[in-house]
Amino acid sequence: MAQIDRRVRDLRDRGWQIDTNRHDPTLNADEQRLVKIGAPVWIPGHSKAPKEKASLTDAQRSKVMFDDGFLCRSCGVGAGESYADGGQGAQLEVARRQVLMPDGTTQTKLVTECSRCRNGSKGHTVDLAGFLSTLEKLSDLEREVFAGWLKADRREPSPLERLWGLYRTLPEESRSTIRDAVYGENQQPSS
Repeated sequence: MAQIDRRVRDLRDRGWQIDTNRHDPTLNADEQRLVKIGAPVWIPGHSKAPKEKASLTDAQRSKVMFDDGFLCRSCGVGAGESYADGGQGAQLEVARRQVLMPDGTTQTKLVTECSRCRNGSKGHTVDLAGFLSTLEKLSDLEREVFAGWLKADRREPSPLERLWGLYRTLPEESRSTIRDAVYGENQQPSS
């Protein structure tokens, strides 16, 4: 069993995506699913070691989590905290994030994420130059609001945003009832 686990880790290091129930909750604890085939390791020369070290030391993991305030950088949940939907306590992990640098190179950076957010961010690349370009286009008011979020290192959704999020989770019949309440029975805007 240990040898199989090691071989699966080797494949993952070479770009193969093999999900477990940690990545896909629909899988049982003893199941795995091949999602993406990576490097053709059966061809001579293609089974070389990966460019980056696959595992982190405890010191590296602790530093990343300390730098990130022991919070998921995607949703803001802390280790062991319950999710807003009442789900189980959050488990924090260190994930690798591809960052497209302003000079055009791609670098792998480490970031703290909860297991839920990490599942949704696989293969996600952040375009730093694009981010900075969008930042430059913000109005003074938008820049001031964004600076406040940076200073607090968090952003609480407004009541209106929470209402919108709740609305989006409702079945169509319920959304229709809400639209009627907002627009009036016969005055809904045309799409």
